[in-house]
Amino acid sequence: MVAIVTAGVSAIGRPLVLALARAGHDVGFTHLGAPEAAARLEVEVAALGRRARGWDSDAGDEAAVAAFHDAVADWAGAAPEVLVNNAGIQTWASLLDLRAEQWDAVMRTNLRGCFLNTQSFARALVAAGRGGAIVNLGSGCNKLAFPRLVDYTASKGGIEQFTKVAAVELGPLGIRVNCIAPGAIATERTASEAGDYAATWAKVTPLRRVGAPEDICGPLLFLISEAAGFVTGQTLWVDGGAFSQANWPYEVTP
Repeated sequence: MVAIVTAGVSAIGRPLVLALARAGHDVGFTHLGAPEAAARLEVEVAALGRRARGWDSDAGDEAAVAAFHDAVADWAGAAPEVLVNNAGIQTWASLLDLRAEQWDAVMRTNLRGCFLNTQSFARALVAAGRGGAIVNLGSGCNKLAFPRLVDYTASKGGIEQFTKVAAVELGPLGIRVNCIAPGAIATERTASEAGDYAATWAKVTPLRRVGAPEDICGPLLFLISEAAGFVTGQTLWVDGGAFSQANWPYEVTP
């Protein structure tokens, strides 16, 4: 089996690539100007007994996306069966301070990139006469407003709706499409949001901890498996319960 992961060397992408390899997939992944990180990841996957290869490819560039999917199919010898749309960027600015070029850059990578990769992947499966599974990476922003993340929030909300319409259109072709919406995940990027990111988010998360990128791996493997063969168009929240609770003024204790 062959899988594709966009932004495969990112803080979340790398654990997903490794989890897919452990589950028996060869993995083609993208990176942007990170050939050394890509080479290290290829070696890590090889140590697990699978193949991986990274391509420098921009998720928002139509020609680059099409070329990447063609290259993966040539490398693998068949159309991949799994796509993970993980590529994403964000800015940290208020609505009044956000620049139009920042908005455009986030939409180009996050939402346009999800569309372009889904389209190329699905077209290849249709041409091959096979089904497959797509998992899009959303966010708590899918359903709640995050201040100072207006462009990111808009893009992630769009990804959830795109997931639904893609599931409806591609379902008759045997292609399932779902979304994983992580909550507070500790990465180098999120650590810059607060002086003590883990403590800041743990106190508003019912499980009283933040997540790790590895917490997303199990949900991903479930959604692409036969165990989820009748699941499509859904969003799976991987947030420790953070976005299930109301804005509640009282301390919650067991």
